[in-house]
Amino acid sequence: MTESQTSRALRAPVDVLVLGAGPAGLVLGNLLLTAGIDCAILERASRTHVRNRARAGFLAPNTARILERHGLADGLNRYGRRHGTCEFRTRDGRFRLDYGALGEDTRHHVYPQQNLVTDLLEHYLRRGGRVHFDTEALAVHDADGPRPSVTTRDPDGRPARWTARYVAGCDGRHGAARRSLPPGTVRHHHDHGVTWLGLLAEAPPSLDAVGYALHDRGFAGHMARTPQVTRYYLQWRRGTAADAWSEQRIWDELDIRMGAADHGPLHRGPFRERGLFDLTCDVIEPLRHGSLFLAGDAASLLAPAAAKGANLAVLEAEILATALLGALTRGDTTGLDGYSDRCLEHIWKAQEFTGWMTRLLHSAPETGGDAGSFFQAGLRRSRIASLRTSRIHQDWFAANYVGV
Repeated sequence: MTESQTSRALRAPVDVLVLGAGPAGLVLGNLLLTAGIDCAILERASRTHVRNRARAGFLAPNTARILERHGLADGLNRYGRRHGTCEFRTRDGRFRLDYGALGEDTRHHVYPQQNLVTDLLEHYLRRGGRVHFDTEALAVHDADGPRPSVTTRDPDGRPARWTARYVAGCDGRHGAARRSLPPGTVRHHHDHGVTWLGLLAEAPPSLDAVGYALHDRGFAGHMARTPQVTRYYLQWRRGTAADAWSEQRIWDELDIRMGAADHGPLHRGPFRERGLFDLTCDVIEPLRHGSLFLAGDAASLLAPAAAKGANLAVLEAEILATALLGALTRGDTTGLDGYSDRCLEHIWKAQEFTGWMTRLLHSAPETGGDAGSFFQAGLRRSRIASLRTSRIHQDWFAANYVGV
């Protein structure tokens, strides 16, 4: 151990140290706390930022069941709205798919992720859980030994070191857990070649469905968040700044791509937030490295086209919590040994459907005039036609759209 490491303030050891206070870290922390496991959560952002950072808002039925099973669904049950319809708009018109009626419990819950995170955080703190905000994890050390450690920077800027029996890396794609992975770790990466401009508008929803508009000028999407706030997406030229267009120009473009002249006007309002999203994906294999386990965005990143990220994070947190309880309370490491394979099975399934959805919604990436884009456009029209008319295709879509 280097001199700089030995000079760090030493924190009391814990059984499980959780990096990151997003959905994965907070679900994991709550489940461990309920079982009496000594744990702490380290979060590099402030408490205010954690409570207010806007993310996805569609929770799958399995996610709702997990939250209900562990007493974490009070806010979801009180304020969440069930949703089971999406509308596709193309040059040939529009059609609705009532996916909620195509299977058993195949509707989403619409509940903004920042609300879910706030619920999970308050539940954890109310029961005595420890979250250290403004505390940046810098690196994970000795993950292949019996007592890994994490070096951190405290809110006052001073260094510290934590030790634990296990470390759960729930701190995202740029966090300390990923930066500390050993040589030989495989990272699968794919760029779909598409960028979205994400918009959070202070405007009521303009339709009572998730709206997917497939236009020659690019994709546009409409997703309700609350009765007063709507999320919109525009396919965006990569490299163009998020603030390159005025609000007026953006609304006019949304009108064109969403077919407002034919299908009704969009409710307009100021944009509370703008952000750029490159539709890329990656997967880390394996998800276990000795005593370090990855979950949530640290384990895999999915393009946002199918809203799978938060749902996978909650599922992985429950799987990891069960495995850690087995090891810590009964000495049974079977769950930990199988954690990576079990989660990767769900991750790759979600990646496959997300890729299919991305190809459905977008024209081929710019290829310098390559005639192959016309071939891809033909495939896309065929997919839409099948989704419009084939019950078998609709059942498959419904099962995968809400499944994780």
